[in-house]
Amino acid sequence: MSEPRTVSTLRTVGEHIELDPGTDLVESPRYNDDIAPTRAAQRTWSRWNVASLWVGMAICVPTYTLGGVLTAYFGLSVSEALWTILVANIVVLVPLTLNAFPGTKYGIPCPVVLRASFGIIGSNVPSLIRALVACGWFGVQTLFGGIAVHLMLAAVFPAWAALGGTGEVLGFFIFWIANIVVVIRGSESIKHLEALAAPLLLIVAFGLLAWAWPKVSFDELLAVPASRPEGAPLFGYFMAALTAMVGFWATLSLNIPDFSRYARSQRSQVIGQIIGLPLTMFLFSGLGVVLTAASMELVGETISDPINLIGRIESTWWVILSMLMIILATISTNTAANIVSPTNVFQNVAPKFIDEDRGVLITGVIGIALMSWELLKKLGWLETDVSLESLYSNWLIGYSSLLGPIAGIMVVDYFLIRKQQYDLISLYRDGGTYPAWNTAGFIAFVVPVALTIVAITTDYVGWFYTYGWFTGSVLGGFIYFFAAGGDAGGSS
Repeated sequence: MSEPRTVSTLRTVGEHIELDPGTDLVESPRYNDDIAPTRAAQRTWSRWNVASLWVGMAICVPTYTLGGVLTAYFGLSVSEALWTILVANIVVLVPLTLNAFPGTKYGIPCPVVLRASFGIIGSNVPSLIRALVACGWFGVQTLFGGIAVHLMLAAVFPAWAALGGTGEVLGFFIFWIANIVVVIRGSESIKHLEALAAPLLLIVAFGLLAWAWPKVSFDELLAVPASRPEGAPLFGYFMAALTAMVGFWATLSLNIPDFSRYARSQRSQVIGQIIGLPLTMFLFSGLGVVLTAASMELVGETISDPINLIGRIESTWWVILSMLMIILATISTNTAANIVSPTNVFQNVAPKFIDEDRGVLITGVIGIALMSWELLKKLGWLETDVSLESLYSNWLIGYSSLLGPIAGIMVVDYFLIRKQQYDLISLYRDGGTYPAWNTAGFIAFVVPVALTIVAITTDYVGWFYTYGWFTGSVLGGFIYFFAAGGDAGGSS
């Protein structure tokens, strides 16, 4: 005897919309339990949990090197670079907090939010673009974490130190397993990890600053001239650098619903992000500038990443302790920023075939593949002059140009077109309020991307690429508003 069919229903719990799924959704090819809306009881993240999330994500090796990237690649002085980082992270708070709203209200992850503006099936296109970038960053961060594992084990076991690059590759896979285990354990595991990591990471950051303080002159550091041509106007260099720094977290401005779906309230996610992001990014990137400047006095050569700098400390126990903190920092960044998003994306492609565990494993395998060239180089099997720093510094503008239009489309769709009202049940089935492919979303996405390609490949509209995130998000949102024709279909 078959089970009786039931119909999905909605109810309001405080400021949240909660779904009680019936067989109509449970049997839908667009639904599974992992990308289903979170229950009200699961929305436990306070403002401090959200702030800890950002502290855990922001304190990482790429953040440490940002000041050096801006001075070396974008022609800014040290003080200009630090101000640029602060302004960029205040700017990026706007799409971060706005795009977090539907996640908090409806408990839905980013790919499901994108079903409203790109279509039930069409949402896979922008989602997969975001996922590929995250998988790449997962590989980069896992490489840094693997080096930390290698240095820690080398400090304890002299035989491990003799492995050289092979030890770093083995460290990569040890670190890879640790990341996968944390995410498979679920959102509460990530919440607890971030809450543990945030204060410890801040202590380590201040400890490193105290170590370097006697060895650096801040007046001399801030007086170092910019590397751009003498007399060149600041504005163009500043805007290019600002775009790149906004691009650093442009990925999270799309998939922030993956986390805000666990927030207690809109107030919690807004205040938590304001507390956690801008100041942490400013201080830790500033620490990177200071330690890089002091590294010549500290260890006899200029070293631009904290892992290798700390590895030069002569005290074995300090190296072990510091590497443990670096490992914790990188896991807290990697799990939240680079695994959760693609995991949800891969589930969105085929919810009935890919659950959370399989999504995590797919993310991990792609991350290995994208870093295979660097792993082969460490094993001595491949020669290449491509550096990780140049790779991800060149990514910053490039991928922000692609993600900017998506961010603008998401904000306009939710606040101006839908008036903050979704037909939640229709987001999980075919043939409802939302089409399979939303033409308006793709027009608004393709036009800015096409202009970006023209700017890259020709001498025309070069400014469109240079200021890619700003031009893309504004133009994408503007086109979407008119292409969608003011259709406010869909309600809670």
